Amino acid sequence: MARIVAGIACSHVPAIGAALDKGTAGNPYWAPYFSGTAPARDWLAKLKPDVAILVYNDHANAFSLQIIPTFLLGVAESFPVADEGFGPRPVPKVIGHPKFAWHLAESLILDEFDMTIANEMPVDHGLTVPLSVTCGQPAEWPFKVVPLCVNVVQYPPPTGLRCFKLGAAIAKAVASFPEDLRVVVYGTGGMSHQLQGERAGFVNREFDNDFLDGMVSDPERLTKISHTQYMRESGSEGIEMVMWLVMRGAVGSKVREAFRFYHVPTSNTASGLLCLDVQ
Repeated sequence: MARIVAGIACSHVPAIGAALDKGTAGNPYWAPYFSGTAPARDWLAKLKPDVAILVYNDHANAFSLQIIPTFLLGVAESFPVADEGFGPRPVPKVIGHPKFAWHLAESLILDEFDMTIANEMPVDHGLTVPLSVTCGQPAEWPFKVVPLCVNVVQYPPPTGLRCFKLGAAIAKAVASFPEDLRVVVYGTGGMSHQLQGERAGFVNREFDNDFLDGMVSDPERLTKISHTQYMRESGSEGIEMVMWLVMRGAVGSKVREAFRFYHVPTSNTASGLLCLDVQ
């Protein structure tokens, strides 16, 4: 029987991947970030999951604004790394788990979540950077990955409550998969950041740290945050944090904080990393 063993919330700042890819992770700017996140890599290596459900958003690499699925599940055998304008990142191909992914698709759709299904698609930094942060630079990723895209690019994105409920439905789907699988669920994106306009570079440490606290002990409170509050308190791109609530809904009420890290600046954003053990 499959079971969710842990949840990970992780920012997916593209500059983090570039620092690893260009060999600058040890310079004075990046060293505090990569040394600070090292315990998460040790923790995940010991956990030895078989598969990850990785919740992220595409950045107009797999989908243009001609097609904007609110929720999308990747069911392919593998997913190539997207060329985001500078060539694909030099990271391993992402290997999928079609049988498990199709089981998730069936369960979620019959549970009234209308998932778009992708039989092929490239995956961009939204997915590969969290893998790099938590797995380092292996020759191949240590587990299979089922990508789950959420629209946080074009209004209206789903609410935090809708994402939390999707997480609960994912937990139900995982529990009904008959094979023994150790599953970890990632929620990526965030934390506070704004990339354009008068508030470009905006960071709100107080909001971010309160959100991290809520992710551990009171996620229902976070589901009440409106889109306007995200925009006001965490910048125009802070809405990405609704994807963390998919993970939080999936891991259930009995969790233990295994690791937490918060760092500013990471490029022009705040970044967070939170690891939760399922009890």
